[in-house]
Amino acid sequence: MTAPGSTDLEAMLASLDVERRPGVFTFVAVEVPTPGLLAASHGMVKEGTLTTLVLPVESARRAGLPVVVEMAWLSLTVQSSLEAVGLTAAFSKVLGDAGISCNVLAGYHHDHLLVPVERADDAIAALSVNSS
Repeated sequence: MTAPGSTDLEAMLASLDVERRPGVFTFVAVEVPTPGLLAASHGMVKEGTLTTLVLPVESARRAGLPVVVEMAWLSLTVQSSLEAVGLTAAFSKVLGDAGISCNVLAGYHHDHLLVPVERADDAIAALSVNSS
């Protein structure tokens, strides 16, 4: 069985669009995520004894967790296959050339980029220019 979505890099780049999720997000690492943190989380990665959560900044602060970075959440609207080759490298190069750090989460249908909140507009502009 093949994963749904495109594997054609040129077609994906030609149709690439970026949407910004409302809010400001941060990464936190906890040993045991509470049900409240899990409910507020927009992303989760298990790493050994810790769980990394991507939370809205206000949720992290309410829980008394440190906010070490403030990130904007950008979603690539192109439906890329989990088996696609080169898309991550292409957008990473564009953002790297613009001096914008990027943390990537891959969803079943789309890639999601967390970039410094103060560089979100720059990231969107760079990705938009380089997709046309």
